[in-house]
Order: sequence, then C-alpha cells, then structure tokens
Amino acid sequence: MLGFEPPASFPDFTDCPVSSVEPDDMWIAVVHRGGRVRGLSHIMPAFEEVLTDAEIHRVVQYLHSLCAEPRWPRGNLNFPRAFFTEKAFPENETVFTLNAAPSHPQGFENRVDYERRIGRRAQLEVGGPFLVQQDDAGSWSQGLGDINAAIKYTLFDSNRRGSIVSTGGEVTLPTGKETEGLGGGVTIVEAFGLYGQALPHDAFVQVHAGFEWPTDRDVEPNSMYWRTAIGKTFAQNRFGRMWTPMVEILSAREFAHGAKTEWDLVPQMQMTLSVFQHIRLDVGVRLPVNERQTRSKSVLAYLLWDWGDGGFFDLWRAH
Repeated sequence: MLGFEPPASFPDFTDCPVSSVEPDDMWIAVVHRGGRVRGLSHIMPAFEEVLTDAEIHRVVQYLHSLCAEPRWPRGNLNFPRAFFTEKAFPENETVFTLNAAPSHPQGFENRVDYERRIGRRAQLEVGGPFLVQQDDAGSWSQGLGDINAAIKYTLFDSNRRGSIVSTGGEVTLPTGKETEGLGGGVTIVEAFGLYGQALPHDAFVQVHAGFEWPTDRDVEPNSMYWRTAIGKTFAQNRFGRMWTPMVEILSAREFAHGAKTEWDLVPQMQMTLSVFQHIRLDVGVRLPVNERQTRSKSVLAYLLWDWGDGGFFDLWRAH
C-alpha cells in the first residue's frame, strides 16, 4: 500500500467504531483537504497535491483493514434519513421534527426522537410528540401525544453490495388525551423490517414495512404500512455542503371492512449545515394522493443532530 508504514502512534482501530460508522467520503475529504475541511485539527495536512484520487482511496481502505471486528456496519450504508421511512443503519442521533397542517382543521406536531446505538448492530429509540391542534368545532387543544419506544437490529450488511437489512419492534403507549384528540387511546405493538440499497452515482433506495396490532381492536383495527424513500446526494464543490433531494412513497391500510389503502407522496430536500455534516436540515411536504376529503397536506421540517459525532455547537465551520 503506497510503500508506507503506519507510525507507532497510529490510532487503535481494533474495535473500530470510528473507522466503521463514518462513510468513506468523510475520510477521503480529510485526506484530500486536511483536517480543516471538516472542522478538525489543522495538524492533519492536505495530501491532494501529493496523492492521486486512487491512492487516497487505497489509504482509506487500508485504515478499514486495521479493523479486527467485522461486525460493525460500514458508514457507507448510513443513507440520508427521510421523514417517515426509517433507516436500517443503527445510529446515535436526536431528531427534532415539526409537522404543520395549514388547512382546516389546523394542527402542529413538535416531535423529538432520541436514538442510541447499542453495541455494534442494535439501536434503541424513544420518541414522542407535543401536539397543538384544532377540532371540527374550531376549538384548540394542546398536550403530549402518544409516546413510542422501539428497538432494531441489523441482520445483514454488505459494503461491497451496498446493502443493509434490519428488523425491529415498537410499542406505542396511549399517553395522549384521547378525549381531546391528542392520542389513539390504545397500546399498539408493531413489528417492522428495514432495507437500504446504494445505487449508482450516490443514489439510494430505502424500504420500511411493518404491521401494527392494537391491544383493543374495538378502538383501533390491525393495520399494515409500506414506505419507500428514493434519493440522490450531491456534494457542493466536491467536499462542501451535501444536498439530498428525496421523495417518499407511503401507503397504509387498516384491516377493517370497507377500508381503503391510503397513499401519500413526500418530496423533500435534506442539506448538511455543519462542515462535519453531523447537523442536517430536511424540509418537505406530505401530499395525500387519495382520500383527500378527509386528509390534508402538511409541511414538514426536521433538524437532525448526530450527537455521536460531536456536540451540537461543535464542528460548524472549517478552521
């Protein structure tokens, strides 16, 4: 490999969480432009005048080869997060989401989801909304909605194939006031599967499907859903801000007499805000395709903080 020997002070990659969870593009940018390009130390020099792109790619692959534990899914499989289609990749992040329905009846949902990686392949997630909404009579109510807790586990990942598969379960608790329209009034148990696939030219597709079993079917019938997100990432000036246009196709159906499958489209744009790319913003709109007389469009936005990479106020600018 390029005829060099790593120095004695080279980082210990034996358990390799750092080398695995970051995508290769992050390492390649730092080797090309130096640590400053990602807000890191200026002690790391730039090598773009010394090494070719192919040589830099080989250096990054050599770093990965130092990992003695292969069960960490590679960061190249950590595709951009959509609004409703969950990622198969286990992550450490917090997401603040705003969902606003501007048409009557109006409503706003401020949601926080906390995700924490457990070991190499699992993730725990806890989330809940604070709702402000208007009923058909024009009265407003506000309060905590139904809280959910979920766990997922990566079953298969292949950096060579660009594929990752996970499965998991979730429980939604009736913590919101059903009488004020702030909750479903029933505990819901859910099982789901997740799939992510890299496509040529920095494109990707993600699939999220599941079944929901309420504990009281007189309140809520069983249901199923299917969500697909398709997108492509563009890098500004090669190593600058990342822009990811995506579209989600959502479907859901209740197992009840006369129920119809509901379809929605969610076009959106995600962008990185910090130079380390651990703070991201996504803006989009949810558009009902059918049953529009009972379902209105809504405007969506989230702020994502990948706290496993750094503090919220860290790594915003290049040094």
